[in-house]
Amino acid sequence: MSPVGQRTGLITLTVMLATIMQALDTTIANVALPNMQGGLSATQDQISWVLTSYIVGAAIFMPLTGFMAARFGRKRLFSASIIGFTLTSMLCGAAQNLDQMVLFRLLQGIFGAALVPLSQAVLLDSHPPQKHGSAMAMWGVGVMVGPILGPTLGGYLTEYYSWRWVFYINLPFGILAWLGLLLFLDETPTDRTRRFDLPGFAFLGLTIAALQMALDRGELLGWLNSPEIMLELSLTVLCGYLFVVHSCTAAQPFISPGIFRDRNFSVGLIMIFAVGIILLATMALLPPFLQHLSGYPVMTTGLLLAPRGIGTMLAMLIAGRLQGTDNRYKIALGLVLISYSLWEMTFFTPDISQWELVRTGITQGLGLGFVFVPLSTLAFATLAPAFRNEGTALFSLMRNIGSSIGIAWMVTLLAHNTQANHAAFATYITDFSLPLQQVINTGAWSLESPAGLGALNATVTREAQILAYLQDFQIMIWVTLAALLLLPLMQAPRPQNTR
Repeated sequence: MSPVGQRTGLITLTVMLATIMQALDTTIANVALPNMQGGLSATQDQISWVLTSYIVGAAIFMPLTGFMAARFGRKRLFSASIIGFTLTSMLCGAAQNLDQMVLFRLLQGIFGAALVPLSQAVLLDSHPPQKHGSAMAMWGVGVMVGPILGPTLGGYLTEYYSWRWVFYINLPFGILAWLGLLLFLDETPTDRTRRFDLPGFAFLGLTIAALQMALDRGELLGWLNSPEIMLELSLTVLCGYLFVVHSCTAAQPFISPGIFRDRNFSVGLIMIFAVGIILLATMALLPPFLQHLSGYPVMTTGLLLAPRGIGTMLAMLIAGRLQGTDNRYKIALGLVLISYSLWEMTFFTPDISQWELVRTGITQGLGLGFVFVPLSTLAFATLAPAFRNEGTALFSLMRNIGSSIGIAWMVTLLAHNTQANHAAFATYITDFSLPLQQVINTGAWSLESPAGLGALNATVTREAQILAYLQDFQIMIWVTLAALLLLPLMQAPRPQNTR
């Protein structure tokens, strides 16, 4: 391998470490929350701020990546982000009370916000256009597999060590990534003349923060029945409107409207939003289904979900090597595989075999991998290099917002459909129900006692929950098919447009 090729390989490895470190932290702490709750003496409502603070901090500062990289240089910003993320991870692991934990998680989200967009921009710039597919495959392994394997790794560290190791594990990744940046990455030119659009950043930051807060706390507070959620949604609409108006009228807006004139990029943002919904919403639904309804322990649940990540990684590596194939065909194949796996999941029962879980997980992972790499390549294929820092930040932001909306939407539907299904099933509980009479005659239940009535209600609730999960999987099929309908709007790039 030539010295240039070796240098490019080392740069790829370096940014991959940073990407995996940040991507893991989006889900690795979730399984450790019950242990943190006891260790920090927090209530269920209070401990949720450990996740909320990280998500909000990352969401607000992610759009700032483009301006900061242009103003101070990509290498300086990347190095500062890695150092800050690693140090705040150590502080999270050493936190002694809830206030410290929430503050350190907020700072961790702020420092980690730029890691994924910068890693994508670095890989696109360090590889020639004909190698962008392979570069996005390597990048996608960290972005997509990290959140999938996070619960498995988090469960293992929490069970055999301590919840604090969920954060301490970032130290070796951070040190290696920082050293790699110092040795192999060149600094980019800076633009000191560009003014910072404070109103634009403020409007966008408030829009994202209010939306994330509403999505994260909506189910807990009762959505539109809560004054807090109503205030947050009102702020989202108002600040979003002001941001759009300001961006269209300001001389130097925070995000240039010209970036959205690229059709591939604009459609790509919508499609990655849909991928975000499917990626983490499925991960939010399957663990409680397997643990509460199928009775699997935490470690077994994590192991059964791991093949999904393996399928994703394999598909990404295959898609990255299929350079001669139109990316739109690969995306279509991925969306079909995702739809098929979700259709199979609509037949899940609590008695589902482990092989069926593994098989559907691998199928869905393959689909996600075949979508993510070609979509990342196609979205940036015709985008001007001057917009690359802003574009990668918006791309990651839309995926994260899609994930937040997807989780909130599916969890809310799950609760609503469980109640609706319970009410519907209860109408069949009558004196004329033959199955009920058979159970009573065996002596298993006695509807004359509170215990018998409780057992009957628990059974009806369990069946209502099972159907509610299947209804959620069905909704995600329609989201996937809606994304498939957008695919004809994207164009295969001509060679001169990839430069």
